[in-house]
Amino acid sequence: MSLEDTLYPLLKSYARAPDWVKASIGRTYALLPERVRLGSAVQHFRDELAVVDAGTIAGISKKKLSDTLTWAIETVPAYRGYRRLLTDVCSPHELLLQLPTLAKDQIKQDLADFTSEKMPATERLEMFTGGSTANPMRFYLRRNVSRSREYAFMEAFRARCGISAKDTVLALRGRTVPTASEPGGRLWLYEPIRRQIIFSSDHLEERYMPQYVDALSRLRPTAIEAFPSALYPLARWLEANPLPDFVFGLKGVLLYSENVYDYQSRLFRKVFKCPVLKHYGHSERVLMATSMVDDERYFFWPQYGHFELLDVSGAPVTRPGEIGEIVGTSFDNRAMPFIRYRTGDFAVLGDKSHPRFPGYPVCERIEGRLQEFLVCRDHRLISITTMGAAHFEELSEVREIQYEQTQPGLVTLKVVARELGDGLVSRIKGAVHEKTQGGCEVRVVKAESIPRTERGKHRMLIQHLDLRPYFGAGGTA
Repeated sequence: MSLEDTLYPLLKSYARAPDWVKASIGRTYALLPERVRLGSAVQHFRDELAVVDAGTIAGISKKKLSDTLTWAIETVPAYRGYRRLLTDVCSPHELLLQLPTLAKDQIKQDLADFTSEKMPATERLEMFTGGSTANPMRFYLRRNVSRSREYAFMEAFRARCGISAKDTVLALRGRTVPTASEPGGRLWLYEPIRRQIIFSSDHLEERYMPQYVDALSRLRPTAIEAFPSALYPLARWLEANPLPDFVFGLKGVLLYSENVYDYQSRLFRKVFKCPVLKHYGHSERVLMATSMVDDERYFFWPQYGHFELLDVSGAPVTRPGEIGEIVGTSFDNRAMPFIRYRTGDFAVLGDKSHPRFPGYPVCERIEGRLQEFLVCRDHRLISITTMGAAHFEELSEVREIQYEQTQPGLVTLKVVARELGDGLVSRIKGAVHEKTQGGCEVRVVKAESIPRTERGKHRMLIQHLDLRPYFGAGGTA
């Protein structure tokens, strides 16, 4: 049994509590044995992650896939019609390909149809996806298992650069700091259970940076976990105003939830002088991938979920360098198994595996959602990941950008910069023209600031076009 799952409904109340309340609760909670706090399942998943033999890992993954599909077909209403396959098809991989892909809208329309009838409500943990708070997707994790598993895998990810539960972490991941809205209020808070110094993501302008830097000087975190777009303004400030005593103690920078652009990675490595790793995952806990200290590609854990990459027709992408949609089948969630779940994220298939992780599926890069592509006049799709690095190397005065598109071949680019002279505009237009191979004309406009989402993320592109008719029609870049 996991105490964290039992207390999960109280998490928001804890986050809103005064600092002295959190400090008191945090000290008490930390004294409890790990088995009580996290549950016994954590050690089971740690043992799985300790396996290094490629054949044994493949066997674990195959058994998990078989168990997941059998459980779903036998207990989930949406898959009743496929029961004959349990006797007709021997291989779990062949069985998987006989099942349809699953979209988020289908779950929204009928949650019960995709929930196991054999798992009692007491074994389910109700969750919601992120994104728009107006229409989030409700789903279930398995109580005392799913979040314990997540802890074990995140622990393994952090360990790649020597970060442990004992490290103090600077967190810039969209959290609200209540005191930041008060006149002269503090822009950060300390969360003692996770040992996090949480910076407000709503005050990233230059005039607030001295307050953040003062906190870093006094509190000296040894790791950073952040949205790339939220960390970038701080890194720019530290580039111009070095803080060597803070940087010297850093073990690693872990980046989450957004595309990571080349110019961001270069700046983070230059300023923080430590490994910079990327994480890919989602609230549904279907798949997880991370980069390595010595390899920036994304490696998907085969013990976590079954990875597929499908093209526009639904066929598997098999050639390295080709793009497809990430589709996953979840493991270890008997409350609500996700079968061939379409994530809406697109990635480029890699080829060679990493020596430490033979057999792990690998992607060269993750391009983001379909709506994170520009449409050229000839209907080619250009990833916003590619566009993100279009001009930052040469134009250091640009602080932030955002693309917006309403018709193919035409783009508006909002630029936050001290000055936006004719020379700068001309160079931006030239960079966009080059990156799109002449496919897009751009209108450059100066902006004082660019609003973030409710979760503190920066949207690099506001795409008003429906891109589904274009995907696969004119090729992708």
